[in-house]
Amino acid sequence: MTNEIVLMSDPRVAAIPVADCGEPLVDLRLQESVAVDTRREEPSGAFAHLREQVLTRLLKAQDMLPDGMRLLFVEGYRPPALQRRYFEEYAGELRAANPDWPPTRVHHAASRYVSPPEIAPHSAGAAVDLTLVSADGRELDMGTPVNASPEESDGACYTHAANIGEDARANRRVLSDALTAAGLVNYPTEWWHWSYGDRYWALATGAHGALYGPRELDQA
Repeated sequence: MTNEIVLMSDPRVAAIPVADCGEPLVDLRLQESVAVDTRREEPSGAFAHLREQVLTRLLKAQDMLPDGMRLLFVEGYRPPALQRRYFEEYAGELRAANPDWPPTRVHHAASRYVSPPEIAPHSAGAAVDLTLVSADGRELDMGTPVNASPEESDGACYTHAANIGEDARANRRVLSDALTAAGLVNYPTEWWHWSYGDRYWALATGAHGALYGPRELDQA
């Protein structure tokens, strides 16, 4: 991939083959070294799970952060049914706001913010939404809140958006440098979204295929 922004809806992402390695999902809440936010918490605890190697790489990234900074984990695994609901709800909002848009444009625009269910890295346990906090747990300035939509943030949710302050830009750079060095890739319309082992990661890195595909939490 070049510097162009490739969306999850791009046919090149769907064309990536998946050979799930069968790696289990692990619960981050059992890791004392990981700060887990509860804003996405739900009864099943699914949000706090990731594939083993994704967690390993997160821990490596955290070790590379400057003194006084930590990762704050917000959301990882998302059941396929929940992913579908999120996508359909956001697509519905776009459709209502833009009644003249054809279905293909709605689908394309929705994928800037919510991945199409059949592609979704979150449903494979391969993606993580996170931010940076200070040593005392205060969230650092990243330019927008985690999960700010393109509409409500005026595009500032894009990783390399120009309409953010210098502190936010510097903090995004710190986050990006650590996660990239640990082998994760960013979805460039969402500064907080990083993944490893999924189809988008494979396209971004030139891997032959994805290591993880969609699965249910209780799947062996």
